[in-house]
Amino acid sequence: MLRIAYLISRYPAISHTFILREIRELRRLGVDIYPVSVNPPDRPVSELSEEERIEAATTVCLKSMTPTQMAGALWRTLTAHPAGLLAGLQLAFRLSGTDTKAITKRLFYLAEAVLTGDFVRREKLPHVHVHFATPAATVALFVKEVFGIPFSMTVHGPDEFYDVGTHHLPEKIAAASFICTIGSFCRSQLMKLSAPEHWSKIEVSPLGVDPQLFRPRPVYKDEHFRILCLGRLVPAKGQAVLLDAVRLLARHGRSVHATFAGDGPDRQRLETMALEYGVANHVTFLGAVNPESVRDLYAATDAFVLPSFAEGIPVVLMEAMAMEVPCVTTVVNGIPELITSGESGILVAPSDAPQLAAAIESLIADPALRQSLGKAGRRKVTASYDLTRNVARLHNIFRRRLGGSANSELRRAA
Repeated sequence: MLRIAYLISRYPAISHTFILREIRELRRLGVDIYPVSVNPPDRPVSELSEEERIEAATTVCLKSMTPTQMAGALWRTLTAHPAGLLAGLQLAFRLSGTDTKAITKRLFYLAEAVLTGDFVRREKLPHVHVHFATPAATVALFVKEVFGIPFSMTVHGPDEFYDVGTHHLPEKIAAASFICTIGSFCRSQLMKLSAPEHWSKIEVSPLGVDPQLFRPRPVYKDEHFRILCLGRLVPAKGQAVLLDAVRLLARHGRSVHATFAGDGPDRQRLETMALEYGVANHVTFLGAVNPESVRDLYAATDAFVLPSFAEGIPVVLMEAMAMEVPCVTTVVNGIPELITSGESGILVAPSDAPQLAAAIESLIADPALRQSLGKAGRRKVTASYDLTRNVARLHNIFRRRLGGSANSELRRAA
């Protein structure tokens, strides 16, 4: 049986419910998964679903450890791996240069690596897999340096591609046993950053959704054309462009209402923009929403709009498409791997509010187009982004890449 530690920055998390579903499917396939989360859940326990509460209760949370637990982990590492700990310190300074703030941050990552590695060794887990190539993967890099425990990672992008130095992508690619990418664009970015001898490590392992859970919804009827935008309220998601498009549609006499589901640092700015544009009555800001309510939001909308400036291959688009909601989004990064414009959705140029408004207006004017895009979108998801099929693909990667090799690496490290 494969036994793997799953290292995640925050678990469970509203924006990462696909990880919970992935872990559930891997367990169904016989993989023994031990989740390790750097941060506690992003909501109080009372707001978690039953499945999330179960996961939270069985997840090791590094920042929730007691001082006694932390001291014990440090002592065991000092006595069992003094050379590894010294190597970890040297790595922290090598990655940071002379930047004092960077050194402090990487020393914290080293401390988190000590807690992670101590847990992994005590549980005799042979391998660590990390979701996202951001800080959690930096922790895994330190785990390998200190304890010799191999790691792999699933890379989503695109944030780490724009700040390669901070996220140490070349170092992580070189150190990882293998790497899964959610699509071909993501793989190409890692190939650009690494030497050809590392390219064989990189495999495409798409994410997915459950088409039985996200089923076609009845066509929604309302006096307004309802638009849903689901995601964190941050500049990269381009919600301000959608507000501008709503302004243009309202000016053209279209009765539209846009619902923004999600929270983030941009909320106040976006609410102020809605007032300045005179569309406050045409928009609703819901704030953070629980995963169990997401399907109701998709069911109560005419179109899903994601006006992002940068994306990987968003799971929210897959969910909407699986429910036959027509989608309008931007032709950036990995999105064209999911949506063929005019066939399974509509792609527009990022930042172009008039083009976005025109795309939405075409859906308002043509119910048959909405229906055809919705049905084609579901076909695309069921064919290429089915959760069960894609997790089975990931499982095969684990079996092929690990097998008995991870256990032998762990024995050598000991």
